[in-house]
Amino acid sequence: MAMKKRTDYFDGLETMSPENREQYRSEKLFATMRYAYANAPAVRRILDRTGISPADIRTVKELEKVPITRKADLIELQRTYPPYGGFLAVPPEEVDRIFLSPGPIYEPVQHAAFSWFGKAFWAAGFRKGDIAVNTFTYHLSPAGILFHEALRHCGATAVPMGTGNTEIQVKTMLDLKVTGFVGTPSFLMTVIRKAEEMGHNFRRDFAVRRAWFTGEMLSLSLRKTFAQDYGIDTFQAYAVTETGGALAYECREKNGMHLMDEYVIEIVDPRTGKQLGPDEVGEIVVTPIHNKQWGLVRFGTGDLSSYATGACPCGRTANRLTGILGRAGDAAKVRGMFVVGRQAEQVFAGFDAVARFQIIVGRKAERDEMTFKVELKDESVDHEKLAEELNRKFQSACVLKADKIEFVPKGTIPEPRKTIIDERVWK
Repeated sequence: MAMKKRTDYFDGLETMSPENREQYRSEKLFATMRYAYANAPAVRRILDRTGISPADIRTVKELEKVPITRKADLIELQRTYPPYGGFLAVPPEEVDRIFLSPGPIYEPVQHAAFSWFGKAFWAAGFRKGDIAVNTFTYHLSPAGILFHEALRHCGATAVPMGTGNTEIQVKTMLDLKVTGFVGTPSFLMTVIRKAEEMGHNFRRDFAVRRAWFTGEMLSLSLRKTFAQDYGIDTFQAYAVTETGGALAYECREKNGMHLMDEYVIEIVDPRTGKQLGPDEVGEIVVTPIHNKQWGLVRFGTGDLSSYATGACPCGRTANRLTGILGRAGDAAKVRGMFVVGRQAEQVFAGFDAVARFQIIVGRKAERDEMTFKVELKDESVDHEKLAEELNRKFQSACVLKADKIEFVPKGTIPEPRKTIIDERVWK
């Protein structure tokens, strides 16, 4: 397939032939494994313990030999080998920024390593002349500043709005004639409803014509509402903070999310780590191959998906994720942030009054809701004070807080139990 102009594609990687892509990934992967083994102590420990060397990993298929590292493992490794768990592969003075995600997990970043993120926004049509509000947080988490830079790589003007302040969001979008929105689907709907409460006709009065979402599933019904009622073309991306950002992105065809060639992305059986074929559902496992400072290899995201092969009508040739279908382990992504079962257990273990607990994740009015169900050892405890302290400690550890805390009678929560129950249904 002939390479089209930059107006169609962000770079030449997007239209590689399958043969060239396989060779490209194998070469990059081999170099990555050698470098990580030599410079990241954690990778050296993992491979030595498994009895393999970097020379054994020359193809994507051979990655199956490497154990999967998951979020809970990364949290423990960073506690044991602070601050980066042994995955930092450059001298500390070469790190430009350090982000935090719940755990906490410290994520070192070199600025030059992330210029490719722009392709996720380029595929969504962001160009010079666009003004986009970026409603992801700019503190702690990498999302805000990385997506800001990605917009700039497309030539678009970025407005660093961050979260909350819906009235200010509405006024800014109106005054600046903002054409693009970057954030979660639920927050865009919140902003639209606030604008309508303020007496505006959103479709008539506002210039927003495209929206780029990640951190939260976009239901088909909500996508239809944005398009038909408000004239907004919507695009999704799949991002994981621990591996450096966006991993897959939609194009105008919206028939799956194109995989980034800056990563090796596997779909595996979460029990065995063995790679699965097209259309088989398994866990998404990620190895960055363009990010020398962060030696994290075979990171298990816990998200379930499958992939489709073949060239897309848009001309991009990478395999495509078919969507996020659920979670492989005891964790859930709530309002764009992961709530991890082991982390929640540690928080609740700090309260002597709590006998058992369970976290219920649901969805109401296009917004994720999190409820704590709590059994007490002693019902005489001050419920209101305990709920307040629980939420404070949980938010400190996991960033989010519960929408509701229910104190339930003893025996209500089954044993054994799942720590987190995701009751959301996506239509």
